[in-house]
Amino acid sequence: MRTSSGRKIRPYAAISKHLLIAGGALVMIYPLLWMLFSSFKLPENIFNDAGLWSERFTLDNYAKGWEGVARTSFAVFMKNSFIVSGLSIVGNIFACSLAAYAFSRLEFRFKNALFAAMLVTIMLPFHVVVVPQYIIFNELGWINTFLPLVVPKFLGTESFFIFLMVQFMRTLPRELDQAATVDGCGKVQIYWRVVLPLTLPAIITTIIFTFIWTWNDFFSHLLYLADIRKQTITLGLRLFLDSDSVSQWGPMLAMSVVSLVPVFIVFLFFQKYLVEGITAGGVKG
Repeated sequence: MRTSSGRKIRPYAAISKHLLIAGGALVMIYPLLWMLFSSFKLPENIFNDAGLWSERFTLDNYAKGWEGVARTSFAVFMKNSFIVSGLSIVGNIFACSLAAYAFSRLEFRFKNALFAAMLVTIMLPFHVVVVPQYIIFNELGWINTFLPLVVPKFLGTESFFIFLMVQFMRTLPRELDQAATVDGCGKVQIYWRVVLPLTLPAIITTIIFTFIWTWNDFFSHLLYLADIRKQTITLGLRLFLDSDSVSQWGPMLAMSVVSLVPVFIVFLFFQKYLVEGITAGGVKG
């Protein structure tokens, strides 16, 4: 058998390749399958049953897990995570798109130097600035609030997304700006009516990564959120393991499955824009 280009296909090689890929995929997804099936097992059978299947399944883990810990429902943790993630998304889209528009479409003094300095911050480890940031937020009285997690997003601190949008905006023809100028549009109107709508793939990519990174963030939330009523999902899951010195593995695994649902839905619906945003943004440097 040959392809349209005349190259001969080796069926055994193709089958072996697909089997190898399928085996690798199964190894990678097995921990998720174990977590899913274990969330329906009785607590005493979670670590006793070696396989995925159990003789008896129950929904009690989901009921107990949703009740939460320390008189705090898991719905509170979900709500807090949605608030922090939603505000972070709005902040990144607002600040990063404005900064990217300035770097890609406007001319001003020290533009290249500022852009280079912005790129350097991408390589700066987060842990280097933890102590200075904590001191500043503590002096402002923001500790134990959502402000340290949200306000920096509105100040354009996510250099990765600025770089992503800059690269995407550079692919847009300059003639669009000139035509909008002829029609009487100023810089702000060009940004709002021309550039921003055409940057939708990069914006969707920013939304996906911001949501996933914020939703799964543990260290920052642990650092700034002490009140249990203000904690997010990542901190709420931790409470199942040290609440009253008892590890509630069943409810913890059940709520871990629940916490993955929003991430899965976001990625499922926006994956097309994710690929388009990344590939198109890397076309032109």
